[in-house]
Amino acid sequence: MANEDKKNFNAMLMKDNGMPKIQIITDEATIKKYGGEKMYFAPPRTYDEIMKKVPYGKIITVGEIRSYLAKNHEADFTDPITAGIFVSIAAWASYQRTEDETPYWRTLKANGELNPKYPGGIEAQKEKLEAEGHTVIQRGRKNIKYYVQDYEEAMFEIL
Repeated sequence: MANEDKKNFNAMLMKDNGMPKIQIITDEATIKKYGGEKMYFAPPRTYDEIMKKVPYGKIITVGEIRSYLAKNHEADFTDPITAGIFVSIAAWASYQRTEDETPYWRTLKANGELNPKYPGGIEAQKEKLEAEGHTVIQRGRKNIKYYVQDYEEAMFEIL
């Protein structure tokens, strides 16, 4: 996102934009890629609520949140684009608040990758995760990315 200092992310977090909803997809490539035609859209605050449940020392991936939402709303999958955007909105909204913190740094991208779009970027997320006992490793030479080592062992199960 750009111009984060000029946006009211808490207002964005509360917008539902007609969600939750299920949309039927007819594009064959999308159906094949995601394994079905029923795509679920959750509002931003739903992602925030789930992210708040992840306790100290545990992590979750956006993919796990998406799977949970699809399963619990009888859909085949959730929209990956809005999920990524809404997780970032939840992170920035928490950053802008003085209370009711969302531990957004515990929500990782696929394969345990850190999210450069969070407040403070990779360095801030890395610092918070390491303070909770996680080991962050670097992969790549040119396109360097950071991951929580053995992230699967620290996964939080949403109930």
